[in-house]
Amino acid sequence: MRLLVTGGAGFIGSAFVRLATTQGWSTRLVNLDKLTYAGNLENLTAIESDPAYSFVHGDINDAPLVKRLLEDERPDAIVHFAAETHVDRSILGPGAFFETNLRGTFTLLEAARATGIARFLHVSTDEVYGSIDEPDDADETYPLKPSSPYSASKAGSDLLALSYWTTYRVPVTVTRASNNYGPYQFPEKLIPLMITNAIEDKPLPIYGDGMQVRDWLHVDDHCRAIWAALTKGAPGEIYNVGGSRALPNRTVVEMILDAVGKPRSLMTTVKDRPGHDRRYAITTQKLELATGWRAEADFESGLAQTIEWYRANPEWAVRVKSGAYQEYYERNYASR
Repeated sequence: MRLLVTGGAGFIGSAFVRLATTQGWSTRLVNLDKLTYAGNLENLTAIESDPAYSFVHGDINDAPLVKRLLEDERPDAIVHFAAETHVDRSILGPGAFFETNLRGTFTLLEAARATGIARFLHVSTDEVYGSIDEPDDADETYPLKPSSPYSASKAGSDLLALSYWTTYRVPVTVTRASNNYGPYQFPEKLIPLMITNAIEDKPLPIYGDGMQVRDWLHVDDHCRAIWAALTKGAPGEIYNVGGSRALPNRTVVEMILDAVGKPRSLMTTVKDRPGHDRRYAITTQKLELATGWRAEADFESGLAQTIEWYRANPEWAVRVKSGAYQEYYERNYASR
């Protein structure tokens, strides 16, 4: 399959590009990425010389560029990762989230419609369901109740993408995944932030009581689910993707500190962020029944492997946590 991947230099996108290239999923893969703060070509060093792979530096809002790529490359499918993804950043500055997540998705959908793309996989998040009270778990028909500018922009882009199937028969499939973790994750997210701070003996900022519950999904399991939905899923359908391992944030942080051999006294309580969802929970039966996909990574071993990756690659973390990252970190946590 010939693929156009958007946002393929980010955490999840680069994991998909690596797997698609090394596992033979794609005979030709073009990676379109703007290389914003979380996009990092170091994530793709292992496959950058592969003749089946090509990188294009560009913006998904650049309609002429997107149209030209689709006409020149004639991909069989678009796999759309490109997005602003961090809740805290959406609270500090929501504008970029609507430009990329809504307008960017619109630009891609219009180009897909004009060129008759065969498949369009739109990667989304379980955060569109909002906070879910126990004992409920959200299936794909669960009402949308986004709490942050980030999740609202993703909910809007989901609905926009699905409308292009209903109205224009652009063959769109949507996946909604739970919290990802694994190597190369930008250290603004919980697990890489806590790992890198613990390694550096820095305080680990915990929002509120730290009892917010998240379901944890290894990034490689997520990428296999995306491939399954793309190749075996149906247009116009939504598929939840979860790791079936829900834990409070505080428990995850304690596990990280114990694994790194650092005292739990490094945990520091900070003021909770506005609109912080208490619990995420989704079911994955629909994807499992439709495609045969199952999450394979055990969280304990996956977390241990992730910690070892950050320990073995301290220079990567130092580079991505410099400059603008430090400005964001101070802006987000200093007043808390």
